[in-house]
Amino acid sequence: MATVEFKLIKNFLSKDELKMLQKYCYNKLDFNNYKGDKQTDSPSFYYDPLMMGLLDIKLPLVEKESSLKLFPTFSYWRYYVFGGKLAKHIDRPSCEVSVTACIKKYDNWPIVIEGQTYELEEGEGLLYAGCIQDHWRPGIYKGEGMAQMFVHYVDQNGPFTHHAYDKFLKSVDYSTGAETKDKEIIEKEKLKWKQKTNIGE
Repeated sequence: MATVEFKLIKNFLSKDELKMLQKYCYNKLDFNNYKGDKQTDSPSFYYDPLMMGLLDIKLPLVEKESSLKLFPTFSYWRYYVFGGKLAKHIDRPSCEVSVTACIKKYDNWPIVIEGQTYELEEGEGLLYAGCIQDHWRPGIYKGEGMAQMFVHYVDQNGPFTHHAYDKFLKSVDYSTGAETKDKEIIEKEKLKWKQKTNIGE
């Protein structure tokens, strides 16, 4: 398993993609057909059909930026609202290789990856290892609104291929110990990555 180095991807979304996504997200919010995300206290849309399409469309670009052959897992988007939050965390193994991209924002609220702060502009993406690298947003969001999309993948040659297309949640028997094994791998790789980068010393 090779943990990706987090980095900014300029123009992750093209101008046409950005224009379409902004209109789409506005329309989705207008229908009020969403659930609040307990993690962020903000509307979130899992397995959104359009975002799932982008999951496949962006695969070649993410493979190029990560220098890995990947399997798609899942995607979603979120609209941060006043009072939103994002505490420090890591994600589940389906997020071995992740990109978060800014669709629309009215103000600044950075994302932090392992202590490195990034203020994404509209259309920019941030590549990171979601299940290895700690990430969060500081404090409480006090702005007018921010639409953010997420695409997640796993390494075709890594230990989490059973999460391809998010199959783990749909087909793996938890009683087999697969979940415990995943956690052990994550802890091992997280320690290796921190030692390699000297983070936490």
